[in-house]
Amino acid sequence: MDILIWIGAAISLIGVAGLVACIVIAAKARTAGLSDEALRNRLKGLVALNMGALMVSAIGLMCVVIGIMLG
Repeated sequence: MDILIWIGAAISLIGVAGLVACIVIAAKARTAGLSDEALRNRLKGLVALNMGALMVSAIGLMCVVIGIMLG
């Protein structure tokens, strides 16, 4: 079950990288000097990426926990 733990850790790191990317994109959007409406529209599109990255990270953590329980 060691392979499941390592695969889960890799998947979780991919999710965390997606979350960091969301933070960077949001920070750049805030400093871009956009109007309220344009900023709101850009952040609305970012919500889907954020939720997807969070889901991938959670799936990776579930794989790690299952690997630990079965090992």
